[in-house]
Amino acid sequence: MPWRQIKRWLYRGGRPGSLARLLNRGWATLHARGVAPDYLVTLEVAGRRSGRTISFPLVMVAVEGDRYLVSMLGNDVAWVHNIRAASGRAVLRHGRTEHVRLEEVAAEKRAPILKAYLQRAPGARPHFPIDKHAPREEFEAIAHQFPVFRVVVAD
Repeated sequence: MPWRQIKRWLYRGGRPGSLARLLNRGWATLHARGVAPDYLVTLEVAGRRSGRTISFPLVMVAVEGDRYLVSMLGNDVAWVHNIRAASGRAVLRHGRTEHVRLEEVAAEKRAPILKAYLQRAPGARPHFPIDKHAPREEFEAIAHQFPVFRVVVAD
C-alpha cells in the first residue's frame, strides 16, 4: 500500500483512527522533549468540553519571519475547535515550554503559508488536493479549507 493511501487510511473521514491517535501521542511526546527537528512541535490546548490539556504533534512553518501552524485535515478537527474556544491561548513544546497565542490567518493570506507548509510537511501532502509544486493560484483556491494560525508569543 503506497504511503499516500496509508496516510488516508490512518485519517479516514478526516479524523485520526485508533492507530493514528496512538502514533500521534508518541510523536507529541518526542516533539515536546525536543528530540525531533525544531519545526516539529507539540501544541497543548485546553479541551473545549473537558477542560483537560490535550496535546497534538504539529509541523510549524516559518514564512517571512513569522511562525505558523496549519491544520492538514481542515476545519473540522479537535485542535482547531479547541484553539478557537480558547481564544488562541496555547502552549508549544519543543524541549522548552512557550506560552503562545494563535491568531487565525484570513483565507486570502494563506496561500504562501500553505505552499511553504507542504514543502516542510511531507506527511500532510496526502491530505491536500494539490501538489506541493502547484502554482500560487491553486493554493489560493483551496486556502479556505485549511486553517492557518500565526504563532505569537503570549504576553
